[in-house]
Amino acid sequence: MTVSSREALQFPFQEQSRRAENPFPNKTWGTCAVVGNGGILANSSCGRTIDSAQYVIRCNLPPLLNGFEKHVGNKTDIVTANPSILIEKYFSLMRRRRPFAEALRSYGKALVLLPAFSFSHNTALSLRAFYTIDDFRSSARAVYFNPQYLRNLAIFWRAKGLKSTRLSTGIMMASIALEICSEVHLYGFWPFDIHPYSSQALTNHYYDDRRAKNKFHAMPTEFNLLLQLHRQGVLRLHLGECQPDEK
Repeated sequence: MTVSSREALQFPFQEQSRRAENPFPNKTWGTCAVVGNGGILANSSCGRTIDSAQYVIRCNLPPLLNGFEKHVGNKTDIVTANPSILIEKYFSLMRRRRPFAEALRSYGKALVLLPAFSFSHNTALSLRAFYTIDDFRSSARAVYFNPQYLRNLAIFWRAKGLKSTRLSTGIMMASIALEICSEVHLYGFWPFDIHPYSSQALTNHYYDDRRAKNKFHAMPTEFNLLLQLHRQGVLRLHLGECQPDEK
């Protein structure tokens, strides 16, 4: 049995008894923006364009304030919370939990996507994140990936030639967007350290130059697959500066 995008996200166990609605209602959004964190977004002036999308998906709890909003916007409907940031920035939520709860304020009423069942060692961490969101009465709501959907997604991309150990958050969220949106726009998806137009050096992220420690993802291969979809008109990759009237 396959699992559709409508069943891709689920509310945590404690939430299911209180919430009957599906995180994805039975509708299709017109325009969706999936915002990666690549350094190519720095000084891009894409914030207003990103926020004009009907649905905005962000990755790994990125900073949106202190001037970043001009380039990345601040509207958020889904934001992922990867294990790495929960472990490294918030000490696995084993110490003070308030900093994590306060950080979520910048995302408003967004769905916070937790990796509860991607790997068994992430389950306890994700539950601590859920309890923090619940205990501090955050406006954000916790959701998690349906594990069967993740398996189906890995099989799909493997058939397209992607042989990496794990799919990146970016390509997973782009995949969901392609199923629930009529138009998909990708921002911050550029896995190289030189700007494609200006040839200027780029930081790894728009907010820092920290490099990934693991080699689980095949970022250039993923980008090439997304570039193929761009050329076919399936989605649109935004790699330059945004114009004031661009949508």
